[in-house]
Amino acid sequence: MKVKDVASTDVIHVTVPGSREDALRIMKKEDVSVVPVIKNDTNKLVGILTRSDMITNPDEEQIAMLMTRDLITAKMDDDLKTVAEKMVENNIRRIPVVDDEDELVGIVTSFDIVALAIADMGIKEPVEDYMIKTIPATWDETPLNVAFEVMKFFGLKSVIGLNSNNRMTGILTETEFIAESEIISERTEHSSSVGTEGDKWSWDSTSVLYIEKNHLKFTDKVFKDVAIKDVVTA
Repeated sequence: MKVKDVASTDVIHVTVPGSREDALRIMKKEDVSVVPVIKNDTNKLVGILTRSDMITNPDEEQIAMLMTRDLITAKMDDDLKTVAEKMVENNIRRIPVVDDEDELVGIVTSFDIVALAIADMGIKEPVEDYMIKTIPATWDETPLNVAFEVMKFFGLKSVIGLNSNNRMTGILTETEFIAESEIISERTEHSSSVGTEGDKWSWDSTSVLYIEKNHLKFTDKVFKDVAIKDVVTA
């Protein structure tokens, strides 16, 4: 089975030059967490942008500075099993599909492979060969900002919630965190006085430096308020 048998050709993307605000708006509107980046006025693939990129770099505004340029891509005639192996090896769930001119022509996701192809690929290995065994978890009354830090500490894209009886009550992914957050800009003022030595009548001049810093601010909700509760397990 080939990539062209499952790849989507209607690809949600962003362009450079472009801003974080542009990308975030498209991601929220289309409910996606990863978008290929193409050069403006062309279809040439130049990068890929994830919600993780924006979360971990809140001070950066330009897509060109946020995106990943070291790309893993596929061609329409590539063997699907080979592409699936690339996903597992690189811990990614989406691979852009390009033509011989490196123009974006589609995208293939892990969901595409699981939903449409895995039964025909002859994969016999048990789930435990692929699953993550260290799972970040937090109390389901934990504030979102703390739950996010737990997820970030483990370097993963989701965190599960447990109630007081240690029963799983839901899961949060980057998608839910982004939906409950906004980028806040804060300006701080730093000043210093500079005078002329030896002259008590000299004017003192004050140098003022303004530093603007962006950070991700979450709503006041707790984990269980926004978690996905209908969790599919295997």
